Amino acid sequence: MRAVLRARLGRALRGADAGGAAGPARLGWALCAAAPGRAPGPPCWSCGTALSGPEGPPRFCPACRALQPPAPRPDLFRLMDCDRSFRIDARQLQRRFRSLQRAVHPDRFGQRPPKEQHYSEQHSSLINKAYQTLLNPLSRGLYLLELSGVELAQETDCDADSAFLMEIMEINEKLAEPKNEDSFEEIETLIKVKQEELTREVTAAFERDDLQEAKKLLGKMKYFANLEDKLKSKKIPS
Repeated sequence: MRAVLRARLGRALRGADAGGAAGPARLGWALCAAAPGRAPGPPCWSCGTALSGPEGPPRFCPACRALQPPAPRPDLFRLMDCDRSFRIDARQLQRRFRSLQRAVHPDRFGQRPPKEQHYSEQHSSLINKAYQTLLNPLSRGLYLLELSGVELAQETDCDADSAFLMEIMEINEKLAEPKNEDSFEEIETLIKVKQEELTREVTAAFERDDLQEAKKLLGKMKYFANLEDKLKSKKIPS
């Protein structure tokens, strides 16, 4: 094995002496390929260095520092350096979001090749999506269910009890009434209290690994989220 590694490195070094700028890329490939137990990843689009890492290809090529394309379906929790959990540290999430955006924001790549500018836009959009998904309790819970292979409930499939559905109908009827600021304020407070209560229940369900109960509660949260959207549209001046 050592003889094979020495041979690979020797060929790479000879290429570096004879090949000019292409030499470091060949050497980078040789070092990645020679690492025991690690298969070389896809090559850097800019210099050809094979990319690999313990958690997949790096964001920037270690040889030429070119920004690489984002993974097609990344784990948003891993991307944002969070545990895969419903309970999340919002401040840590925000710090990670700002740090990533500073590194890949399109404003930093205005003088780079068009391909790298495009990758910058893709990374920035993905980071925004990850931040918004994990920050919001409803979307975070639905994403956790998706990662666990639990089929997400449809709008009409939340196994809600009749008392809950009646409550939703009554709120909808109030929202259908002519604009009344006092009524809107009352509904807004009610929705906030209900969402906070459901968030606590969803947290408990995930922590005891009761995914079906979490799915049921998240279905209820979706109803209140829809009511919240209706309320916001009602409050917009016409």
